[in-house]
Amino acid sequence: MTAKRGDNKRVALVLGSGGARGYAHIGVIDELEARGYEVVAISGCSMGALVAGVYAAGELEGYRNWVCKLDYFDVLKLVDVTWSPMGAMRASKVMSKLESLIGDMYLEDLPIPVTTVATDLVRQREVWFQSGPLLQAIRASIAVPGIITPVHTGEQILVDGGLLNPLPIIPTVSAHADLILAVNSTAQSSYPVRLEDLLPPEDAAEEQAREKVLEAQGKGFGGWISGVREQAQRMFSNHADDDPVDDTNEQAVKRRAWGRLDMMLASFDITQATLAKYKVAGYPPDVLIEIPKTVCGAYEFHRAEALIKLGRYLAIEALDRYEGRPGAVKPAADAVTVKPGTPVSEEGPPSDSMGPEKT
Repeated sequence: MTAKRGDNKRVALVLGSGGARGYAHIGVIDELEARGYEVVAISGCSMGALVAGVYAAGELEGYRNWVCKLDYFDVLKLVDVTWSPMGAMRASKVMSKLESLIGDMYLEDLPIPVTTVATDLVRQREVWFQSGPLLQAIRASIAVPGIITPVHTGEQILVDGGLLNPLPIIPTVSAHADLILAVNSTAQSSYPVRLEDLLPPEDAAEEQAREKVLEAQGKGFGGWISGVREQAQRMFSNHADDDPVDDTNEQAVKRRAWGRLDMMLASFDITQATLAKYKVAGYPPDVLIEIPKTVCGAYEFHRAEALIKLGRYLAIEALDRYEGRPGAVKPAADAVTVKPGTPVSEEGPPSDSMGPEKT
């Protein structure tokens, strides 16, 4: 084939887990579309599964408009606490909003083939959703163990796919695509990187100003989030269980719960970051965009606009290098990596008796 790299426009897209950092997937899709790339297959895990499903259903713009209007208190209102032994939240409010966007669509009816990945706790293996209700496939993939209640289907207990495969590259290797582009939003970095460190100066200044406004609200935002951080530290202390807790104080109960959430999600992020490195090593994508897991907390869903901008900015850098454009810059702070292309077999990966189960 004599065509230049940039002339090959069919892309298989891999969208990883990462909570709020998964908003960056939207920015990556924006840049792909702006350059005329055609997304011919998508695989996604957790937040990546959500964005993949909404995009394939043609409702990404509606989803974007919703999340970009959320402030911190709107996010809190979406939390429907259940205190079930299987998880602290039901996610029914979020799913109701998604249902209003995508209705009762089925995966097999989408114009773009989509694979969402969940984990079956009973059989201890991946489950790939490639048919059936899209909403159920998304709900199973976002069920963070211990935090969001799992999905029960028959004998299966389904939770977040990031438990085993936070960056599901393998479902895309048999796609008839010119390149595979993966977005890892739980990437490790050599030192803590803030969201503002990776944005262009103007966008970084805007995000810093917005965060200062929230902090200036004192008891409304700053005091609340400080309580979360303090409780997270106490959870690591040997004396955490000895401290008296006022269970009649609603704010104290919320702080205590979100302190645990902070710790559990941080632990989950570490595990996913390590797993994602192994997935990339086993099946290197042609383009790998990495969002450091330190840019924000997994639950900071009020930062959608800045994270979408970050995704597009990193996609511009990565695609410029892939296409060999003059002046393409090197990755900043380990945020973006481009891997050399590798031959992709149309027959897909070798069969494995302990491999994923497909639905």
